Amino acid sequence: MASRPNILIFMTDQQRGSSVTDERCFTPNLDRMRENGVTFTNTFCPSPHCCPSRATFMSGLYPSEHGIWHNVNVTNAITRDLNEGVRLWSEDLAENGYDLYYSGKWHVSANHGPGEYGWKEGFVTAHSGVVKPEQRWSYYEKQSPDNLETHERADGELLRPGWNQYVHYGINENPFNDQGVVDDAIAMIREGAHSGNPWCRFVGTLGPHDAYFVPQRFLDMYDLDLIELPENYYDELKDRPHLYQRTRDVFNQLSEIEHRKAIMHYLALCTYEDYLFGQVLNALEEQGELENTIIIYTSDHGDYTAEHGLWCKGLPCFQGAYRVPLVIAGAGVASPGRVVEEFISLADFAPTFLELTGIYSDIDFAGASIMPFIRNESVTGWRDAVFTQSNGNEQYGIQRSVMTGDWKYVYNGFDYDELYDLKNDPLEMRNLINDPACKDKIKELCTRMWKFARDRKDNCINPYIMVGFAPYGPQFAFVPED
Repeated sequence: MASRPNILIFMTDQQRGSSVTDERCFTPNLDRMRENGVTFTNTFCPSPHCCPSRATFMSGLYPSEHGIWHNVNVTNAITRDLNEGVRLWSEDLAENGYDLYYSGKWHVSANHGPGEYGWKEGFVTAHSGVVKPEQRWSYYEKQSPDNLETHERADGELLRPGWNQYVHYGINENPFNDQGVVDDAIAMIREGAHSGNPWCRFVGTLGPHDAYFVPQRFLDMYDLDLIELPENYYDELKDRPHLYQRTRDVFNQLSEIEHRKAIMHYLALCTYEDYLFGQVLNALEEQGELENTIIIYTSDHGDYTAEHGLWCKGLPCFQGAYRVPLVIAGAGVASPGRVVEEFISLADFAPTFLELTGIYSDIDFAGASIMPFIRNESVTGWRDAVFTQSNGNEQYGIQRSVMTGDWKYVYNGFDYDELYDLKNDPLEMRNLINDPACKDKIKELCTRMWKFARDRKDNCINPYIMVGFAPYGPQFAFVPED
């Protein structure tokens, strides 16, 4: 590998990690990439939401450090910009001779776009200052009075009188104009080929985000009769927080066959994203750029996809919303065809890109470079747990979690906590938080949660009696290691 390889990043929106490894989902381009690269099967985002996860990808920091907790472009956003002094890895690459070009979804800051962080901007979506019409009072003032009354529900529709209409799935020949994003990226690949400078291209599509509208020809690749509901679909969430139950109530309007149709549309949308990704790979090959380019395919967060009867993403702290795909191929990838099962975080990309390009940084990253895995080197002392931070997806509520290989503890400041024995209950069906036999395990995991919070400057330590609900408080962060 040359000392300064090119970097191609293809980041989808709301794509489950299992969509890449699940044989039900047709992803021929990713399949070929996996044969020539390395697949990371346990990659997690820090928050089940676009903005905080993308800010983590760009900074190598957790929300408590970079300051983005939720959608920065909604009208009730509490924060809209990165914390002062936060530096993105793109700035380092730009200052060290890389040509950077940005196509597609941004969603990192409402006040500043990618052009202010070293990127040349192309067709950028979800950029600074964009607020959707339905986030404004004027939108509802102009709606038809018919929306105030419940009407006969159409296929895939979720009725919400007085709100904007929502249909969960359907047909669209160019969903989210992702083809436009890819066309823009390909044009820049052709224009910038052979410039002499190393480059980094970011291609950010909006699929397979809800609502799941997909070109008909990709839907035709799937047979509804072969689509099954997930094993934990029938989980009624009776021992989980009431917000989880309320969220499921929204989707209970859908019949079982509608849930299966939605799964089929979601999988077809993932196949469509794979098709777009293939176009980018073809453009690289046409320009002779594949040999010295490292290629990353990932997403910002996942989707429940009918697990526990839920869809989309939100505060329900289930793995479907947190596990994302990650496949890396191309320059520098040793022993292609491998699978890495260690815990990987979106926070790992900043230190990885800096090591890859030979740039030094003194930032205390929350993540660590995954270059040893890419080079197929022996790795010792790697993390044995994944931590998450969420203050809610516009419906605000503090939530933190810690997950090891066998256990997961979820602290819900807005409701009762959760504990899952993942070894015996991998589908997260039974909440053991009130099991007296698990008291020591809760203390152990709560202690790990507080130590991570201390190290990542997470100030969720308000001791007021009406909000300090964790079963073991922040003083446990200073308990000596065994």
